[in-house]
Amino acid sequence: MIALRRTSFDTTCTVEVEHSDANLCAHVELAGGIAIGPGDRVRVHGSPISVGFGERRVVERTATVERAGALERLWTKFAGHFKMTELYEVSFSDRTMP
Repeated sequence: MIALRRTSFDTTCTVEVEHSDANLCAHVELAGGIAIGPGDRVRVHGSPISVGFGERRVVERTATVERAGALERLWTKFAGHFKMTELYEVSFSDRTMP
């Protein structure tokens, strides 16, 4: 059966935050390698994670995953193709435009 509505479930996740001269990043990995698809949403619960310069923290949290319904997933894929065309207008050449 094709789900037309959003469904949600809770799972554990690992949050990695790093703030250094080489990296300023945050990554979330869901337990069990749960894949996220177009239109899905993930909300990580808990207080904000603060790291000072030169630090890296890895914490375990609970996350709520909201799966997109079939129509929303199709719409997200369709609309994503048009959003991607905005990237085509960027030039990485070293010459100036006439």
